Amino acid sequence: MREVRLRFAKQGRLKYISHLDINRAMARAFKRAGIPLWYTEGFNPHPYMSFSLPLSLGVESLCESVDIRLIDEISNEEIKRRMNIVLPDDLRILDVYDDFRDNSEIVYSDYVYKFQFTDNESALEKIKSVLENDEILALKKGKQGRKRVFKETDIKAFIDKYSVSIRNDVIVLNIRLFAGPDKNLNPSLLFDTIIRLIETDFEWKSISRISLLDKDYKEFK
Repeated sequence: MREVRLRFAKQGRLKYISHLDINRAMARAFKRAGIPLWYTEGFNPHPYMSFSLPLSLGVESLCESVDIRLIDEISNEEIKRRMNIVLPDDLRILDVYDDFRDNSEIVYSDYVYKFQFTDNESALEKIKSVLENDEILALKKGKQGRKRVFKETDIKAFIDKYSVSIRNDVIVLNIRLFAGPDKNLNPSLLFDTIIRLIETDFEWKSISRISLLDKDYKEFK
């Protein structure tokens, strides 16, 4: 039995489907592609698949991964070729490899946010002001007894570094967030918080995860 990791991109319309739907899509694709997966035993067997870091709804990514176990010999290039034939255009296998690291080593994630406003210059200054503050208070859903409430949480400590500027009439925010199993900031929560605090309606936006990093800022693979 051999274990391999598939690195894949999730873009375009598929950014709107959930992690559970991605799981199902991958399972169906493996079956259609004839990939010899190892299945769990028992009353309801299912293919072994382990994803690195579930992605928020509405966020694109160039660095998703899923680990599988193979019960028959097949080359990594053949896995990539077969899968890209059966997967939709917005879900592409970028690489398949054997030597990979444990998911617990993920500490940071790099994102690119793109915003467009009626007045980009004014919005840029407001975004800079929010990010430069000593605290950034986000509203997170919580519970008070049986009642769901919003609680203020300072998310400043979850931001490692950032740069923000206007490029081609679009505000571009490159930001590195904590993304490990113990310390993790949802990129959509950061976006919602920025928009709420600058009190400015946006015209258009996108969020893309471009890399995962370890504690030494080396690319996680």
